[in-house]
Amino acid sequence: MIDIRALSKRFGPLVAVDGVSFTVRRGEVLGFLGPNGAGKSTTMKMVTGFLAPSAGTAVVCGHDVVQEPLAVKERIGYLPEGAPAYPDMTPESFLRFVGSVRGFRGAALRNRIDELVSVVHLEGVMRQPIDTLSKGYKRRVGLAAAILHDPDVLIMDEPTDGLDPNQKHEVRQLIRAMAPDKAIVLSTHILEEVEAVCTRAVIITRGRVVADGTPAELQARSRSHNAVRIAVRVASPALAGGVRDELARLRYVEAVEPCPSDNGSATFVVRPKAGRAILPEVTTCVRAKGWEVDELRVEEGRLDEVFRDITTGPMANGGAR
Repeated sequence: MIDIRALSKRFGPLVAVDGVSFTVRRGEVLGFLGPNGAGKSTTMKMVTGFLAPSAGTAVVCGHDVVQEPLAVKERIGYLPEGAPAYPDMTPESFLRFVGSVRGFRGAALRNRIDELVSVVHLEGVMRQPIDTLSKGYKRRVGLAAAILHDPDVLIMDEPTDGLDPNQKHEVRQLIRAMAPDKAIVLSTHILEEVEAVCTRAVIITRGRVVADGTPAELQARSRSHNAVRIAVRVASPALAGGVRDELARLRYVEAVEPCPSDNGSATFVVRPKAGRAILPEVTTCVRAKGWEVDELRVEEGRLDEVFRDITTGPMANGGAR
């Protein structure tokens, strides 16, 4: 559905996007991640046809964004950051305008708008000037405009920006419901968004792709992946050191880090060597020592940790891995 190859954008001496390549298939929800200034929005503007690339190609549903821009725009729904709209219009008049541009007329247009009002919960504000709406409601109007024509490809820049937790939940449910029939790209720096709805993530920094994989694959690259968090009940704080020493002696344990605890337990995060599965080792130690355990769980890994390592460490200049 989306095929991006060696896409680049220069603004004079500044290289904003540097040879970005990736594909998105139908049914995928791709999280397009990166720190501020990484090139996310510039890439999305090239894919949607709002910016011409300096080099490379972007093909949407078989149409080149440079050679067939109108065919691309017919198939894309785009929610840019800020969701611009005519401030003196009401949501009703704005969606009618967008619908007419998209080719809807008469009863079909009315029915589609009524459907969207229910989907994105715009009841009660449809005849209120957009300029007077809250940031969350403005975002919902922008989302309704983006999906009005039921596009094959949906590209959203920070889709839940300005929404409260309940509204975020509703938008994520909507994305999940639409996902099987579309290719969806969420450009964001909010890792919670990726964990909640994305099936895959691409991380970009300094204009280059530095990681591409499922959220689980990226989590597996975390230093916390397969770490074991354990809380052992101890008679006195002085005995916590003995627990730590026993855990540190285990064959595949790299480090044992103490955690704050105020319930009479000694709590540690036991980090493995090279991401190995150490739970069997830890549980064997617990049984052998007869410890009373209040908590024992395996960490899946933390996306925020991986994100920091990838975008600030040596890999930031090393290209995709």
